[in-house]
Amino acid sequence: MKKVLSIVITTSLSLGMILVACTHEASLIQPNKNVETGGTTGTPTVAGSASCSVDTVYFNKDIEPLIASGCTTPGCHDAISKADGIVLNSYASISKYVVPGKFSSSKLYTVLIKSGGERMPLPPLPAFTTTQIKLVEKWISQGAKNNACFSCDSTNFKYTTAILPLLQTKCIGCHSASSAGGGIDLSTYALVKNSVASGRFWGSINHDPGFSAMPKGISKMSACELTQFKKWIAAGSLNN
Repeated sequence: MKKVLSIVITTSLSLGMILVACTHEASLIQPNKNVETGGTTGTPTVAGSASCSVDTVYFNKDIEPLIASGCTTPGCHDAISKADGIVLNSYASISKYVVPGKFSSSKLYTVLIKSGGERMPLPPLPAFTTTQIKLVEKWISQGAKNNACFSCDSTNFKYTTAILPLLQTKCIGCHSASSAGGGIDLSTYALVKNSVASGRFWGSINHDPGFSAMPKGISKMSACELTQFKKWIAAGSLNN
């Protein structure tokens, strides 16, 4: 059966967002049946900064931003669009498509590794990178827990080690060359620097009045993450 993909691009005068409509075959991503969800569906288990493990994938800082950036964009699986009846805006909703400990049986994972028009995120949104897919795989293998870690080093504000990873996790899914939400493409250093120079970037991530708050669909970046961006910008937004 051929998959029907309908992409509707609508210009919003208030937000300037590009809306990508998602349509899947009914069998493409359905909830996993009769499985336990990892962690809890309420308050997540939180690890203090001293207890954060480099070997653990955390839902709040690793998985939730990825899903929000790549899957819950307007027109897809956000709470308003509900493409194919699927919403992926919380741990409770995401865990419906996961079999804890078994990534190969988890619909959330299997749609990420498909190709062409069957993969998620749908074209023209960029596919998850190999590193990002491995992150989802590891999270599921570790039990798909609703865990959280807020470790952050505000003294690290280099582009390659601090800024770029945050952009890749929280921003580029919506602001790529193929899907430049609000006309903003952050897929290269030069484009990021241009956005910073315009003043739009900081205003959005800092949730300043008159700016479209970013990232969309998830909470504001932490004070530490904002400090990293602020220090990087103040130092000249270097490609270091």
